[in-house]
Amino acid sequence: MVSKYRDILEPQRQTGRTSAKSGHAAQSHREAHSAAGAVSPAEPAQTFLDPPGVPSPSEEHSLPHGEPGIRTERVVSVVNGCDSAGELFSEPAPPSSSGLNVKEILKSLVAPPVEGVEAGLEPVSCPDSATKAQTALPVQFHSFDRSVVVPVKKSHPGGLAVTAAGGSPASGLPTPNIFAAASSTPKSTINTMGAVAAAAATATSSSSGLVNGATSKNLPAVQTVAPMPEDTLQNVSITSKLERALEKVAPLLREIFVDFAPFLSRTLLGSHGQELLIEGLVCMKSSTSVVELVMLLCSQEWQNSIQKNAGLAFIELINEGRLLCHAMKDHVVRVANEAEFILNRQRAEDVHKHAEFESNCCQYAAERREEEKMCDHLIGAAKHRDHVTASQLRQKIVNILTNKHGAWGTSGQRPPHDFWRLDYWEDDLRRRRRLIRNPLGSTHSDVSCKTLQEYVADEDELVKLKSSPPLFPGQSVANQNPETELILEGDDDSAGLLQEKEADNLGGPVVLSSPAQLVAPGLVARGTLSITGSEIYFEVDEDDPAFKGVSPKVLAYTEGLHGKWMFSEIRAIFSRRHLLQNTAMEVFMANRTSVLFNFPDQATVKKAVHSLPRVGVGTSYGLPQDRRASLASPRQLFKSSNMTQRWQRREISNFEYLMFLNTIAGRTYNDLNQYPLFPWVLASYDSQELDLTLPANFRDLSKPIGALNPKRAAFFAERFESWADDQTPPYHYPSFCSTAACALHWLVRMEPFTSLFLSANDDKFDHPDRIFSSIARSWRNCQRDTSDVRELIPEFFYLPEMLVNSNGYHLGMREDGAAVGDVDLPAWARTPEDFVRINRMALESEFVSCQLHQWIDLLFGYKQRGPEAVRALNVFHHLTYEGAVSLDAIADPLTREATEAQIRSFGQTPSHLLIEPHPPRSSAMHLSPLMFKDQLQQDVIMVLKFPSNSPVTHVAANTLPHLAVPAVVTVTCSRLFAVNRWHNTLGLRGAPGYSLEQAHHLPIEMDPLIANGAASNKRQITDLVDQSIQISTQCFVVTADNRYILACGFWDKSFRVYSSETGKLTQIVFGHWDVVTCLARSESYIGGDCYIVSGSRDATLLLWYWSGRHHIIGDNPVNGDYPAPRAVLTGHDQEVACVAVCAELGLVISGAKDGPCLVHTITGDLLRALEAPESWRQPRLISVSSEGHCIVYYERGRFCNFSVNGKLLAHMELRDSTRAMVLSSDGHNLATGGDNGVVQVWQACSLKPLYVYPACDAAIRAMDLSHDQRTLITGMASGSIVAFNIDFNRWHYEHQHRY
Repeated sequence: MVSKYRDILEPQRQTGRTSAKSGHAAQSHREAHSAAGAVSPAEPAQTFLDPPGVPSPSEEHSLPHGEPGIRTERVVSVVNGCDSAGELFSEPAPPSSSGLNVKEILKSLVAPPVEGVEAGLEPVSCPDSATKAQTALPVQFHSFDRSVVVPVKKSHPGGLAVTAAGGSPASGLPTPNIFAAASSTPKSTINTMGAVAAAAATATSSSSGLVNGATSKNLPAVQTVAPMPEDTLQNVSITSKLERALEKVAPLLREIFVDFAPFLSRTLLGSHGQELLIEGLVCMKSSTSVVELVMLLCSQEWQNSIQKNAGLAFIELINEGRLLCHAMKDHVVRVANEAEFILNRQRAEDVHKHAEFESNCCQYAAERREEEKMCDHLIGAAKHRDHVTASQLRQKIVNILTNKHGAWGTSGQRPPHDFWRLDYWEDDLRRRRRLIRNPLGSTHSDVSCKTLQEYVADEDELVKLKSSPPLFPGQSVANQNPETELILEGDDDSAGLLQEKEADNLGGPVVLSSPAQLVAPGLVARGTLSITGSEIYFEVDEDDPAFKGVSPKVLAYTEGLHGKWMFSEIRAIFSRRHLLQNTAMEVFMANRTSVLFNFPDQATVKKAVHSLPRVGVGTSYGLPQDRRASLASPRQLFKSSNMTQRWQRREISNFEYLMFLNTIAGRTYNDLNQYPLFPWVLASYDSQELDLTLPANFRDLSKPIGALNPKRAAFFAERFESWADDQTPPYHYPSFCSTAACALHWLVRMEPFTSLFLSANDDKFDHPDRIFSSIARSWRNCQRDTSDVRELIPEFFYLPEMLVNSNGYHLGMREDGAAVGDVDLPAWARTPEDFVRINRMALESEFVSCQLHQWIDLLFGYKQRGPEAVRALNVFHHLTYEGAVSLDAIADPLTREATEAQIRSFGQTPSHLLIEPHPPRSSAMHLSPLMFKDQLQQDVIMVLKFPSNSPVTHVAANTLPHLAVPAVVTVTCSRLFAVNRWHNTLGLRGAPGYSLEQAHHLPIEMDPLIANGAASNKRQITDLVDQSIQISTQCFVVTADNRYILACGFWDKSFRVYSSETGKLTQIVFGHWDVVTCLARSESYIGGDCYIVSGSRDATLLLWYWSGRHHIIGDNPVNGDYPAPRAVLTGHDQEVACVAVCAELGLVISGAKDGPCLVHTITGDLLRALEAPESWRQPRLISVSSEGHCIVYYERGRFCNFSVNGKLLAHMELRDSTRAMVLSSDGHNLATGGDNGVVQVWQACSLKPLYVYPACDAAIRAMDLSHDQRTLITGMASGSIVAFNIDFNRWHYEHQHRY
């Protein structure tokens, strides 16, 4: 309300047309009135209400018209500018007046009668208009109640005549009301706005000096009412006249009464004390009639109340207005201050925003500089990679061309020395067995051996390092609580999903860029790891001083310094440790290599894992392929995996289970300090023969290697009990049983470990008496030397080349005068291959199987730490245990560097996998009681004769139960194929649930289309083959799901793909320049993907990729008509006659028509030629197993067994012309068949005969084994197939007691 009536409470001083004379006239009028007729408020007085008169024609032109908001301004001016309630209305304002003053109208409502005028009208003086006003005509007023008739009187000549309620000026008779009917009023003398105009003029002059000297010059002018025509005034009723006269004032009065209702309700009281305003408000709100408003105001109750209380009320109203004015002034000041404060704050915010904007600009510029730097870095890294790739490609081309089987080589060419190194390729059991040509190899002839004094000095330095006080406060590890979970929040599903979602939404060229370290054997290189949406990049920091100090020989063997890896190549991701900190990540690739990165902290590891594909830890361990598995702790991986149960059920071997434990516990080939760990299993290395049935020949696996000798065990126990150093926790052994020095000690004869060993030992070999030179001597040292507690590494069970000094290093002379060369083997092992094979057999023996869980408890389980470790004499130096030290908590760089050196020296224990005893392995006799019993079964199970007499030249037994159609697919010489359904019952003999009804069920059911003779279309390959091609088992390949058959020998130099269901041709594959002569398929993996190799008369081989998803050759079904080979294999100079491929080993072995046999990698590198005995040429059949045995059959019954690295292990000659052969799944046994119809079983490693089946009535053309290795199916020249019962357990190696 205050803001609404601000202009009323603080009227402006009017300037311009309102002259000073008007102000003086109004003042003199008030003074005269006060002196002549003032009465006290307590005096009874009549209420005078002066209605607006009807203007005369002469006045109408001088009255301004009102505006919609004028009434508010005028009323407020009255309230704020009035000093007394006794002022009267003034005369109408002159024509030049800018507005009407309503104050005078309200004053007339409460004006008391003038003294001396009892019953007449008080003349209203209006000095401004005295000379201009016209004389009003006599008007007769009638009361509203129609009871009083007011006689017509002449008005005062100086102003508007007002008739008082008490009487007339002439007669003095009382008049009940001030308004009268105007029916007799002359039409030319009624001024409808005279009173209002006069009041406005008077109020303007009288209130000019009241409040702050304000004027009303800026008040809007009141519009003048248009004059009514003179001839119509007589016909207008009083109601119309009132409405016309008060149409501007009535809304103003209503609004005043409504707005000031709280104040007026206390003031306007009736004769009985009732509130008049309440019922007045109801009338005002419900009706807009001017007549009703006038009747309300002119009622007797209202006139009495106004006459009695209005004076004081308006005085109080004025005082309240003044208070409100002061309050408004304070409010305005306060608002101004607040506004200034807000503006100051806004200015401060503007300054802050400007500074923030400048900061953001600087940050943006810095980010752009970093991005540009990153782009330059990536460009430089790409250049480095391109250079490395180009160098490798150039070296590959040079090797292919200069090889003696290459285009620039000659058959008689022989290099002076071939150097080899261990390839990083891993098979399914994580064995690195391939040797590849080493262009950087040498004999290290300039390298000498350490002297005894140097060795003693090195030992003293090591002892000093181990005896130094701890660099951080710690407690005895033996008494620590079991290890806490060190998972990187992998169990938080919501956080993991959120992180994955954030990682999936990341855009831009680089998703993650972080400083990292490439951890490789013998090297930790600092650099930058960048992850994009589809690739991983690592660029080494070549300016790092530590990198500059690395030996160039070590860098030459390090891969990934300028590395790039595609997301599509990633197969598994593991969280790893580095220097006992959980800040590393190992990524396994499709090319069967791995790379290890160390990050600044665990959070970066998590970000990196979430930026990479969801591959988990692979598909081998029965774990889901998600990021939680990659971030899980080793203990969680162990608990979640099914490998322990599979090991207990003997579904996997001891070797495979130990490699599983090593892998999930953080042991890796990329960190020599965490190299995989295996136990000594044999205890007899001096005997001439080894009997694997004697328990005395095996090591006690329930004790650590340091406690096998009782005397040495007592020494270690006494050391622990008598420990006197309060700063270092007590231990039995100063270092772990596997360190970087141990791994290099065992592998010193093989590159790249030779160069790594020399780099770590000042370019010197170890002292000849200290170097690894004898298996028996190393075992004795582990039993006698208190500083030697080495366990073995996995290579002792699969890599005989580690025991051979094939590169011709000069390793010195021992004290006894013997030169150090190859490792001395036990007497019971004739060759390194014999030692590795027998050592592996011992690992898989029943004696080791029944106590291997106790060794697992020592190294990975509940005896690794705590009181159980103390009782088992199994406590190592405290700096070898996980969680023993936090390197980030060490602020001093020198202290941290010393701590890292100690960790590298002492080794690292594997992650703690179990806090309870490991379950034992189930007995083989318990699982299969009849596995070693002769089951008196017939050798021949069944014979299935086909209607066609065409020889069966190809047999493929894909009998896995999960296949849609387990079957034995046969192809005859006339290219008629059959899909014979396999009933998986024969392999259940001896198993629970086996019944005689199943025994009488034949395992193979003939193809119904063949049996019914309706195979003309759906089972016949009708395309013409080249006439010079002799159809053999090498001409066909059946996919692993039995749905497609691949055939070669066609005249158009292609091989073709047929559907086994419909016989329709689905794909034709071109690539050779001559007729394709042979095909081979690798083993299949999940999804049915595999490699297909085709050999041709053009002397080349092409490696193709079979997509099990799209069932075509090639990756892309869009380009299925023109697939491209993965690799082109060269080196032959004649027609390729036979070929075999092994995806697990990554090898392709092929034989030319007249020899030789060449070994290629699946990337196209020619590794070597298999050297058979003299005059052994013309290879015809090749079979290779994942265990590394490569059997080659030459013409005239000649067999050779080569190792995976080309060494001839055994050979033999038969009088039979062999047409088919197959290796068992474990590679230990070989089955052959030929023209004499006899199936023979051989020991693969030595080619010794094991069993001969009865002869058949026809020659054998093809053979294959069922998935359970229990049935051998042969294809006969008579057009039939024969199923033989074969059980390799009857020739188990444990039945051969001595070696």
